[in-house]
Amino acid sequence: MRLSHFSVCVPVVLLIAATASAFPEADQKADEQAGAILYRDKGCPQCHGATLEGNKKGPALADIRNDKEWPPEKITKQITDGGQKMPPFGESLTDQEIAQLVAYLRAKDRPTPPPAAPAPQ
Repeated sequence: MRLSHFSVCVPVVLLIAATASAFPEADQKADEQAGAILYRDKGCPQCHGATLEGNKKGPALADIRNDKEWPPEKITKQITDGGQKMPPFGESLTDQEIAQLVAYLRAKDRPTPPPAAPAPQ
């Protein structure tokens, strides 16, 4: 009996999908870590502080995860479209990167990004 390509691929794809959905916390943690790196590398600390404490240029974000007026959708829109003094980042960040930043900002235990790579000399 000869198996078709379809009959072999479907179970493999289903196994991969089931495995990925079995570890959503790992995906969330990876997004939070990626968001921490993006926050550091995209210049966010210049306005919101290295530890999200805010400064004269931008508001504190340390407690944004607990602020009912800032659900994930509103944070996403703010990053994408900008507003007030914040410039829009929708054209310089991908949807995935914006989602990772939101995951970082909303994380219960925010990860610390690894040290930045030294600048080439």
